[in-house]
Amino acid sequence: MSPADEGTGEGELARGFLVTVGSRIRALRAERSMTVQQLADRAEVSRRLMTQIELGQANPSLVAITRIARQLGTEFTELLSAPAETPVQVHAAGAHVLVWSSEAGSTAHLLAASDTRAADLWLWRLLPGDGYAGRADPARSQELFYVLSGSLTLAVDGLEVVVGPGASSRLRSDRAYTYANPGTTPVTFVRTVALTP
Repeated sequence: MSPADEGTGEGELARGFLVTVGSRIRALRAERSMTVQQLADRAEVSRRLMTQIELGQANPSLVAITRIARQLGTEFTELLSAPAETPVQVHAAGAHVLVWSSEAGSTAHLLAASDTRAADLWLWRLLPGDGYAGRADPARSQELFYVLSGSLTLAVDGLEVVVGPGASSRLRSDRAYTYANPGTTPVTFVRTVALTP
């Protein structure tokens, strides 16, 4: 495990998200009669970080949270709430979960996710000069983008592509990538993450 796997590097996960996820991780770990050390070993994070995550005191990467969730037999999006009992689930306008923010004021809200986290729907806002560096998702994973306003710069494998307002794009996210806003106005975009198991 490298230190880069443990922290987000740029920006941070939202405090409310971390407290909720930490509490659910602790409860699921206890239900499965696992020790902190056992879960930490299986998820390839340090015991110290695992303890801090459970207490809502760490700023881990989404990759680390995802690994922990999978070792508990679930996905990180399912750590946010109990499984839906109805065939249609509606999230009110103010109920979207702030998952990530940066010092510059950029944000990423999780709007909705499939039960198995095969697909997530996000609303992002990157302020001028800000960006996000993503780590590789599982093989064959992809992200889809629709830019509502501003221009989004996507960079992967040495290639930079600018996606303007009203345009859409697909990114292979099974490798390191970045989103950036080198412009002078905020960029707002919808992002769908399609992970492969």
